[in-house]
Amino acid sequence: MSLEPANPLAVDPLLDDPETRIVVCCGSGGVGKTTTAAALGLRAAERGRRVVVLTIDPARRLAQSMGIDSLDNVPRQVPGIEGKGELHAMMLDMKRTFDEIVEAHADPERARAILENPFYQSLSAGFAGTQEYMAMEKLGQLRATDAWDLIVVDTPPSRSALDFLDAPKRLGSFLDGKLIRLLMAPAKVGGRAGMKFLNAGMSMMTGVLGKLLGGQLLRDVQTFVAAMDSMFGGFRTRADATFQLLQAPGTAFLVVAAPERDALREAAYFVERLGAEKMPLAGLVLNRVHSSGAAQLSAEQALAAAENLDGGGIVDQPPGKAGLVGNSAPEAATDRATSSGPGSPADQDGVRADTAAGAEQEKDADEEVPVPVEELTAGLLRLHAERMRLLAREQRTRDRFTARHPEVPVAEVPALPGDVHDLAGLRAIGTYLAEAGTGPADET
Repeated sequence: MSLEPANPLAVDPLLDDPETRIVVCCGSGGVGKTTTAAALGLRAAERGRRVVVLTIDPARRLAQSMGIDSLDNVPRQVPGIEGKGELHAMMLDMKRTFDEIVEAHADPERARAILENPFYQSLSAGFAGTQEYMAMEKLGQLRATDAWDLIVVDTPPSRSALDFLDAPKRLGSFLDGKLIRLLMAPAKVGGRAGMKFLNAGMSMMTGVLGKLLGGQLLRDVQTFVAAMDSMFGGFRTRADATFQLLQAPGTAFLVVAAPERDALREAAYFVERLGAEKMPLAGLVLNRVHSSGAAQLSAEQALAAAENLDGGGIVDQPPGKAGLVGNSAPEAATDRATSSGPGSPADQDGVRADTAAGAEQEKDADEEVPVPVEELTAGLLRLHAERMRLLAREQRTRDRFTARHPEVPVAEVPALPGDVHDLAGLRAIGTYLAEAGTGPADET
């Protein structure tokens, strides 16, 4: 049994609404964002919409679950969709997206100089925040084409869920930083004045940075800045435009979390941040929620029953001949041998009986001894007690979140026995999400 959320999230009306053009699945790492995004995209497509799912998951699980060999920076159509809609999927190629921006906003000669610059190659491949920024750039590109009814975004697996929203500001701070402005100044001043400024203003910095980074890197940075100077404003403009797009009514944020303290604390921070930024929050998706079909049996009752069963094997030994096995039988055999004497018929019968018993014991030793029913039952009761304690812990965690944010609709997805690896699994997740907003959660 699983408790129905007090404020259930209605997923199907959200996906069916033609005004909904972007759904962003966000949350901390490892909570099922990629699976949730794929399941939502599949459900929307099978309900008639033309959908593209943008994932940033480097594990390529989305491609595998959708039956595609691999995903790249170009949307690929997913086969096997049951419905009138279409589903496409793509995986963000951070460097390729950066290259596309350079190629689109610089003349061929300057673009080539930028793409071949060693500092640019390092920046485009691994600068802190570049992945999050490029995810927003790609989202802006997809939305600008107007080729999709719905774009579902799986945000990057960052340390913090807030990195996705902070990326434009972080890159803007980098482009507006003192170092960049200092490196841009010589090119802007020009001529001898520029060289004079360079010699005076860069001499001390070159001495320090040259020792730390090397003179070649410093020259690469200067060349990069000179080539990118005319594009810096474009980065900030597009970042601002995408940020405004995320605030628009056609966008819906779904915070994805697991029923664990750290994940829900991160989700609470994100809910508050979205509210502060005036971004439209649709609700919370709570993944991997455990349940039980015997919730009426508490953990304490199950443990007490298990202890009674364990004690019964010692205290409540059943009376009768079975209680003599292993204690009285050897003594009885000795008494028979003493009273009858050696060689007597009774003694021979006893020897034959002992030999037969020994052979039977050897036969039993070769066979697997069945576990007593009481022992199995006690083990199951202890497992049930552990499950009930887990359920109680998850419920307390959910209650704390709900008490803090009662206005946030919630959809719960039960913990499944295995990973989702195909369209059928994604379809089942979509069904769970939809049913969470129409009735009690399923029992597992």
